Amino acid sequence: MAKHSLAVIVLAAGQGTRMRSGLPKVLHPVAGLPMLRHVLNAAAALKPERKVLVLGRGMEAVAKAFAPIAVAVQDPPLGTGHAVQAAMPALKGFKGDVLVLYGDTPLLTADTLKKLVAARRSKTEPAVVVSGFRPADPAAYGRMIQDAKGNLDAIVEFKDCTPEQRAIGFCNGGMMLLDGARLPALLKKLDNNNAKGEYYLTDLVHLARAKGWACRAVEVSEIDVMGVNNRAELSIAEGHMQARLRLAALESGVTMTAPETVYLRVDTKLGRDVTIEPHVVFGPGVEIADNVIIRAFSHIEGARVASGATIGPYARLRPGAEIGADAHIGNFVEVKQARIEQGAKVNHLTYIGDARVGAKANIGAGTITCNYDGYSKHHTDIGANAFIGSNSALVAPVKVGDGALIAAGSTITQDVPADALALGRGRQETKPGLAARLRAQLAAQKLKAKSKK
Repeated sequence: MAKHSLAVIVLAAGQGTRMRSGLPKVLHPVAGLPMLRHVLNAAAALKPERKVLVLGRGMEAVAKAFAPIAVAVQDPPLGTGHAVQAAMPALKGFKGDVLVLYGDTPLLTADTLKKLVAARRSKTEPAVVVSGFRPADPAAYGRMIQDAKGNLDAIVEFKDCTPEQRAIGFCNGGMMLLDGARLPALLKKLDNNNAKGEYYLTDLVHLARAKGWACRAVEVSEIDVMGVNNRAELSIAEGHMQARLRLAALESGVTMTAPETVYLRVDTKLGRDVTIEPHVVFGPGVEIADNVIIRAFSHIEGARVASGATIGPYARLRPGAEIGADAHIGNFVEVKQARIEQGAKVNHLTYIGDARVGAKANIGAGTITCNYDGYSKHHTDIGANAFIGSNSALVAPVKVGDGALIAAGSTITQDVPADALALGRGRQETKPGLAARLRAQLAAQKLKAKSKK
């Protein structure tokens, strides 16, 4: 085993009662991913050899969501130190570094974790490295007690602090990196002689110091170690994550005229010189190529948009939408499981589902591909350069050939050959003067009714 191999323990046994939810706390999403997934993704940058999730009783949904990661069950929960003790059987024989993280800290970054690793692997090789931060309001956080040289001597939980210790502004950030070879000896010494009657992981610091082993504190950003305990904090975490994602997009060459109104997902892929107008929402699985314009109030999920296309305003691209180069998807247009090929235009008030729209085809306002018969979905194929007149219904399965023209107001139930004109509407009848006679009759009826009063 390499001297600096790494294992990761993620503590996620909390029931999250303050979330008031049937969903386990660590599965609540931030920017489209469960909080716990964000934590594991940050840790993955360190290439750990082993990973262990510490869960509480009845958290099978979490174990299933993150299988095949090893799971240790903490039952009953007796504190963070007890949680790490519960994980140790899964690390039997492991002598490398052990990183302890928390499943409700979705803003954690790989760069922050690398700071802890650098401190642990410094010349002094501290037995314990702890993240610390300096909040504007230290509130009830545990305090980091350091000596005159800046070495970490102890972490004291707020309830156990003296008035002098509560005046310290450097607080415990939670994350710890431990020497796995020395960790078992420290865990054996833990006790619950404190205000909460729990086994504190933070007590490992003073236990290590009692053995003459060095301990270090690494200052990190308050945002990186922010925990989520309720819906209000979840919304704050979402806001911070969105700010990060927007900044990354702007720095990559995306223009946003009102970035604070644009909502992204972690997996949103945006090309260079993309322009995003206000109030655009990205769902999961979106890929936008270079030079695309996304106009205001559009909603996009599970879709791919090729270079030069224009989307919106007020467009909705649903999963399976593939928009070709230089295509136009206009206002109040919905596209689902359909391919709109190069240069095609779907500009107004239209639903295109389970379909192909050929290159440079033009789809008129109010067109509907009638893809569902109540039992199954069916496909509509519209050829290149076809023209579909306004307010047409294409009843799938149906094929409209290249260059075909569908007259406005038609209901098309049969295939239309290439370059043909198809009409599928009732015959118009015109009755000269009838409108005037009807108006006169109505006026006479109103006058008669009034005279009876």
